[in-house]
Amino acid sequence: MAEMTRKPTHPGTVFLEDVMRPLHLSVTEAARKLGVSRKALSEFVNEKSSLSPDMALRISIATNTSAESWMNMQLKLTLWEAEQNAPTNVIRFDLNEAS
Repeated sequence: MAEMTRKPTHPGTVFLEDVMRPLHLSVTEAARKLGVSRKALSEFVNEKSSLSPDMALRISIATNTSAESWMNMQLKLTLWEAEQNAPTNVIRFDLNEAS
């Protein structure tokens, strides 16, 4: 398992810094354009919630980007967080015994 040393950036921060701020969009206006509640978008851009596939799709449509690229950001962050508390009681399978 290749461990990342730096915590990946939350996709909500990327959306805030790379989309909302350059376009001078408030949370209220961006939420309206995405068709989500202000609370849902606020929690996302403030790193209180993870990116859902639905939100990734909405952002991809609004920004002409791929939903996969947004979901990959979330996946990297989620895996990094899991690695910080990796289980220590796992015993490796002996794959050499498989025939």
